[in-house]
Amino acid sequence: MIQQFEPIARACAIEVPVAHRRPIALVGAGAIADLAHLPAYRAGGLEVVGLTDPDGSRARDVAERHGVERVYRDLDELLADARVEVVDIAVPAAAQPEIVRRALESGRHVLGQKPFAPSAAVAARLVRLAEARGRVLAVNQQLRFDEGMAAAHEMARLGWLGEITSFTISVDIWTEWTSWPWMLELDELEVWNHSIHYHDVVRWFLGEPARIFASAGRTPGQAPLGETRTTTVYEFPAGARALVAAHHENRWGDQRATFRIEGSSGSVRGTLGLLYDYPRGRPDTLEVTSEVVRTDGWVPYPVTTRWLPDAFLGPMASLLEAAAGGPPPRTAASDNVGTLALVEAIYRSIRTGESESPAARAHIALE
Repeated sequence: MIQQFEPIARACAIEVPVAHRRPIALVGAGAIADLAHLPAYRAGGLEVVGLTDPDGSRARDVAERHGVERVYRDLDELLADARVEVVDIAVPAAAQPEIVRRALESGRHVLGQKPFAPSAAVAARLVRLAEARGRVLAVNQQLRFDEGMAAAHEMARLGWLGEITSFTISVDIWTEWTSWPWMLELDELEVWNHSIHYHDVVRWFLGEPARIFASAGRTPGQAPLGETRTTTVYEFPAGARALVAAHHENRWGDQRATFRIEGSSGSVRGTLGLLYDYPRGRPDTLEVTSEVVRTDGWVPYPVTTRWLPDAFLGPMASLLEAAAGGPPPRTAASDNVGTLALVEAIYRSIRTGESESPAARAHIALE
């Protein structure tokens, strides 16, 4: 079985050839930049020439600890630095479109944090601008590069599971929302800022759903204004079904984050290790059973890296490959418009209590 896992491991490996590397500047020096972006880029041999953040003292502290040479006063100074070829944006969605626009118009390639725009329509306009400028625009939906999820996807791509019939993601955790004070006042919280990752990978595996139905709620005494538990059911044209259930108010210490993908010839099951002890986490687990490769029961796949920080190298590596003339990024903004349209459809379903068909709206946004 070890030999059969070799092509899976190669497909999951994240490397940036020297010829692909370009100087990067970071907009935002918050926790995710500190804990994920900068450690991942350093491990991948990438050069971050500078960063900027409205909190100058924090920016200087983060830059010093990660060996970043320059702290820019603001975006103007960053864009005036001729060394910068890629702008990596790690700020909330509402602030991103203007930064993305200016970076693209200055001739830079851009990686936006998820969600990289507050709506599919705004995202589509940024995609068209990137196309007009001949620049690469990608989104940091890094769960597609998390080793456990990426290995499951490669097994499915190679036919180990046969035709996928169902995909379930179940997350029951405690999230300390006060770590992100700006999130506490959001009317729409959980899907935009957390489970968007899960909805994005459901699309990655199964494409666009025919329709979805979603429900959301709060718990007594919770700190945030917005929803902290959501459930979304998917129906796909070929008959597959998916379920994403996320609950962030588990106060009892038995946190759990699992996924399972069923197919006509096999299945995979695993855990999202990051969510058992955020932000340190632990490696994912992944097991596979397959009639195609004849596993003779459930066999563990040896996951060796972590969602945070390791997977954060993936979206940037994919962007740099595209900028060097390679295929479109795995998390291209043009594809991510579909994820944003799906999130909007989820919230419409929550509000109306009715099912929604998100694919058509994504297509309209891109026209």
